[in-house]
Amino acid sequence: MRLTDTAVDTAAPGLDAHDAFDALGVVRHTAAPRLNADLLPLLAEADLLDSPATWGSVTTRAGAFRLEPVRPGRDLELLTGWMNDPEVAAYWELAGPAAVTAAHLRSQLDGDGRSIPCLGLLEGTAMSYWEIYRADLDPLSRHYRARPHDTGIHLLIGDGTNRGRGLGPALLRAVADLVLGNRPRCTRVVAEPDIRNTPSVSAFLSSGFRCHAEIDLPEKRAALMVRERALRNLL
Repeated sequence: MRLTDTAVDTAAPGLDAHDAFDALGVVRHTAAPRLNADLLPLLAEADLLDSPATWGSVTTRAGAFRLEPVRPGRDLELLTGWMNDPEVAAYWELAGPAAVTAAHLRSQLDGDGRSIPCLGLLEGTAMSYWEIYRADLDPLSRHYRARPHDTGIHLLIGDGTNRGRGLGPALLRAVADLVLGNRPRCTRVVAEPDIRNTPSVSAFLSSGFRCHAEIDLPEKRAALMVRERALRNLL
């Protein structure tokens, strides 16, 4: 997002420029707020997820892992193949031609930045897909008591050769560490895997998440998994 006077409105749809500054916690002393260097850190709120592209990598037992935002022109064919894998399609329900995957990506890329689709790269090779999103700004927040800056994750391991190797817990811990290490205002990482997807639920439990509750979402009954910053070094 470009930090221009007109772009301020997009930080909070439906608000005027003054309201947008209020929503970001900026104290107004003049009738016409102006952008300046001192306000730029505060307006980082407009980047609702603190720029995952800059988060760097985490060392796991399987090698260095990092997130890289999706570029449809480069990644669409790869992601379409993953979405048509029967094991993935059973839960993501995005099987079909490339247009189906493209529309799913576009709904995020054309949004306000509250959800960012990313590739997960292990030792430089794309092998998983992640959606990092603001859970407190998502419809999920209607189903649990959200805290400001709660950060949610969706994931799939797209390369079948990487399934069944016990990588899930290591990758989930890595991504949770990336979130907590780069989003200082975030106190919790949350996820809502389908309660029927026992391998996924087990992987979350093995990576330091706790099952907070079972919740009924429009498309599934889910296990609300939560990893607390306060317990980051204990679980």
